[in-house]
Amino acid sequence: MIEGYPPLVQAILGTLFTWGMTAAGAAVVIFFHGAQRKLLDGSLGFAAGVMTAASYWSLLSPAIELAKVSGVYGADGEWAFIPVSCGFMLGAFFVFSTDVLLAKFGVPGLIEPSGACDEQTSTATRRHVCMTDTLPSPSECETSNNIQVDLDSAQSNEEALTASGNKKRWKRILLLIIAITVHNFPEGLAVGVSFGAIGGSPSATFENARSLAIGIGLQNFPEGLAVSLPLHGAGFSILRSFWYGQLSGMVEPLAGILGAAAVQVATPLLPYALSFAAGAMIYVVLDDIVPEANTGKNGRLATWGGIVGFTLMMALDVGLG
Repeated sequence: MIEGYPPLVQAILGTLFTWGMTAAGAAVVIFFHGAQRKLLDGSLGFAAGVMTAASYWSLLSPAIELAKVSGVYGADGEWAFIPVSCGFMLGAFFVFSTDVLLAKFGVPGLIEPSGACDEQTSTATRRHVCMTDTLPSPSECETSNNIQVDLDSAQSNEEALTASGNKKRWKRILLLIIAITVHNFPEGLAVGVSFGAIGGSPSATFENARSLAIGIGLQNFPEGLAVSLPLHGAGFSILRSFWYGQLSGMVEPLAGILGAAAVQVATPLLPYALSFAAGAMIYVVLDDIVPEANTGKNGRLATWGGIVGFTLMMALDVGLG
């Protein structure tokens, strides 16, 4: 974001900054150690709060404003709710469809923490060894075999329930990553459009475009943390949690280039793109994050995490204009 460079270069620099802020937020996970259920529930609540606040102040409110000033949806923008409502519903339907496809094809297993299955297997093996080690003589084989069958059956049921619960948890966290990635695309598009439109109107200035990029970058900081922290709480390593956290912001430079290169085409689509992202995020919050955060015994912690996340994101959005 250095004045004097072509709009496309400015857009790349601006969105690289917003991506870097997402990565910086995701990197905060290094200060948290150990996978704990309390950490997972609290961070899921935090993510829900961040996403809910961002859905309104970062996405829906700008989408309505853009639709109003476009002049396409009524003289006074009285029909501005139409593109926003359509985009919002499409975003929710997109995540719903993704959820169905993930359940059908078993994609959540691709992001499970490595070693989870091995740990369960080794636990079962250790229990079997301990049981057989306690057998004092061959005369008790029949009794011990019956006991072992019962134990194996109970162990199998326990492992099946654990595997089912883990699969649902990974699916919900994957949907969280998808939702925040979808949310970052229109933000990158907006940064690209703002730099591409410099000089096109009195308000389209380099200073305004730079301020928008800085504001979105600062807002991305808690969003990166909102991805990496639940992942670490669910058992991912710090490195993998950071990787997936920063990955959600990687789409912004691509969207920024698209917005700057096709500013005349991208500008009318912004109300739809922003509200689409809002619908995707709200669906994930209501259908996945909140239920998952309340499956344990830390519902109140998750609620306060949501309050803190919402307040932080609201302060950043409103404070940065």
